[in-house]
Amino acid sequence: MKLLYYLAYGLWYLASLLPLRVLYVLSDCFYLLLCHVVRYRHSVIWRNISTSFPEKSPREWRRIEKDFYHWLCDYFVETIKLMTMSRKQLMRRMRFTGTEEVNRLVEKGQSVAIYLGHYGQWEWITSLPFWVSEKCQCCEIYHPLENPEFDRLFRTVREKRNALCIPMAETLRRVVEYRSKHTPIILGYIADQVPFWNNIHHWLTFLNHDTAVLTGSERIARKMNQAVVYGDVRRVRRGYYECDLQLITDAPASYPEFRLTDIYFQRLEASIRRDPSLYLWSHNRWKRTHEEFNIRFDPSTGRVDLRPLEVIKREKGLAEQPAPDSDKSDAAIGEASGAKASSADVQP
Repeated sequence: MKLLYYLAYGLWYLASLLPLRVLYVLSDCFYLLLCHVVRYRHSVIWRNISTSFPEKSPREWRRIEKDFYHWLCDYFVETIKLMTMSRKQLMRRMRFTGTEEVNRLVEKGQSVAIYLGHYGQWEWITSLPFWVSEKCQCCEIYHPLENPEFDRLFRTVREKRNALCIPMAETLRRVVEYRSKHTPIILGYIADQVPFWNNIHHWLTFLNHDTAVLTGSERIARKMNQAVVYGDVRRVRRGYYECDLQLITDAPASYPEFRLTDIYFQRLEASIRRDPSLYLWSHNRWKRTHEEFNIRFDPSTGRVDLRPLEVIKREKGLAEQPAPDSDKSDAAIGEASGAKASSADVQP
């Protein structure tokens, strides 16, 4: 397995040495392949875009889809380039604004939670340590990859600028550790992921969909008194991004439950509507429906039943009744018609 890591690392390193202008030529080639030949996840992308923007025309949906494929290929080669980009390159191509407020919070000892989405070049956000006070530790919450060697590889690349990766399951424990050391942290949450059935506690309207959302980041921010910031990402031009760090509150506990989550999704939707091509439309974001959740949820226990849906439906008497056999139905109709005709023949 170590051989796989070093092989993948070596190939990634060699590819990252190519100038970005060359990588963008490759990106254009990948675009033709993904969009017009392979049609990568076309059905998911088309469904997500068309249902998120019902007010737009099919021509506009197609334009968004094509622009998305272009951006996705750019995202791929930009992530490759990340391995060997210098501090100077990254600070020129990934700029942050609003860092003064973040540094002010850190200087007084308060940790900061930055809400991000699968929008724009989120891999380059790991260069944030170049822009903030050295008194804090930058971290990002991530979902570990199933292959341990590839997971190690991505962590190596992401942590090159001292933004540490924290597995999602270890978030609270690690946050408590930094708090016990009196070390303020800046914690990045990509919080627009699909929650598992048993982690659904809140629904809201997002891009015209009834959407189940993760709320763990809000609970941690409230519990640990982390200032809440939204990272509004823009693509200035190809290969150049800007992230505006917008303070939502430095007193999260004063907000009603789930209000901070609502605000985050409202701001993320505004970002997406400004430039829809930068959102990860290939992700099956709305695969969990409220209707299915209501079937799975048991109000008497407060738990979600994770068994196959058809089994739950049968137990609750919600299973669809089998359609009558068509041959038998036709025969019954024929017999009924014959009986009516006979009755008509004997009538005076």
